[in-house]
Formats: sequence, structure tokens, C-alpha cells
Amino acid sequence: MAEIRNFVLREKNGKEAGVFTGHQPRQAALKAANRSKGTKSKPVELRLRERGTKKVHIYKGWTEKVAAPKNKPKWMPAKINKPNVKKVGVEALEKV
Repeated sequence: MAEIRNFVLREKNGKEAGVFTGHQPRQAALKAANRSKGTKSKPVELRLRERGTKKVHIYKGWTEKVAAPKNKPKWMPAKINKPNVKKVGVEALEKV
């Protein structure tokens, strides 16, 4: 089984805030998208730097309100947020 990796949410200016974990970058991007304010018509750019590497994974992310599954627990609301991401590319950070 693959080990869990850490990805840091990074802004365009280089400021980093928030760590999301996952086996793959997409899993961490879905978690970040669920907390974002993006919509399908206006997605937000998510830049996730993998800790220990110079790679930055870039995604467009948004959430949609969808009906909860039929077998939902009683505490779950009728409408839930469903995160969506689309990979844009991978960048390498320049050496300082």
C-alpha cells in the first residue's frame, strides 16, 4: 500500500498555508477543493506543493451542492458539498 504524502496549499506569491494529506495529489486536491469557495462556473486554482520535493501540482477546483445518497445516516443533511478537481499541470520550483 502506498504511503500517505503531505501537500501544502500554496498561493501564486509563494505564501503557504494549510496541509492536506493523501496517497495521491488528487486526493489532497479534493480535500482542499471542499474547503474552497470555487464554483463550477468559476473554479479556484489550487497549487499543492508536495513536501520534500520541488513539485507543485496545479488543479482547478470547485464544489457543487448535490443530493445526499439514499442510504445516508440520519445526521447527514439532504444536500451535501461534492468537491471536484481537474488537473492543469505540474510545475517545478526554481532553485534559490
